[in-house]
Amino acid sequence: MMDIRRSEDRGHANHGWLDSFHSFSFADYHDPAHMGFGALRVINEDRVKPGMGFGTHGHRDMEIVSYVLSGALEHKDSMGNGSVIRPGNVQRMSAGTGVRHSEYNPSAAESAHFLQIWILPGVMGIAPGYEEKTFSEADKRGRLALIASPDGRDGSVTIHQDALLFAGLFDGDESATQPIAPGRRAYVHVARGRVTVNGQALEAGDAAKIANEPAVNLEAGTGAEVLVFDLA
Repeated sequence: MMDIRRSEDRGHANHGWLDSFHSFSFADYHDPAHMGFGALRVINEDRVKPGMGFGTHGHRDMEIVSYVLSGALEHKDSMGNGSVIRPGNVQRMSAGTGVRHSEYNPSAAESAHFLQIWILPGVMGIAPGYEEKTFSEADKRGRLALIASPDGRDGSVTIHQDALLFAGLFDGDESATQPIAPGRRAYVHVARGRVTVNGQALEAGDAAKIANEPAVNLEAGTGAEVLVFDLA
């Protein structure tokens, strides 16, 4: 079974400095039918204007993954971490018992376009943590590269949840198949471009919830960048 949600059906908030689309209920956008999918709680597609950003604020008990599509994002947190992440970088912050951080667009000219992903942790009250890994275009070209997992395998960042996150780039006849184990389900988010998912055409911002299917099949991509979540 596959349930498709189109980009235009997402929640939307434009704050001037921030233009954000919400795949699930977030802040002032509330839809009881879209509160998350398994442990996946938030996918916000954010565009931040040059020189603007999120001031210092706090989080607890959440696995937060940032995935930059274009531009750059400058991170600082109460653990002493500071870095600028760009396309290819994947950042994971485990909020645990509590962490404060800020995220700014350091550019004076270019907008920052990124996905903010929240995953509920399997265990509450862990020590806060931070990690950053780089995945090249070649790593993701025509395949699904593992970028987040519970055990950090294949060079992925480590999240404290029974969930896997893959990213891939697809054009032309490039394709990939990701098996779904019995009892598990998948969530596919098209970050940009267009791609066929299990026979259905999806475009940027579209998503598919997949359950009781043996696999996720991606093909016929046009400039597609795709995230696939394997969830309990």
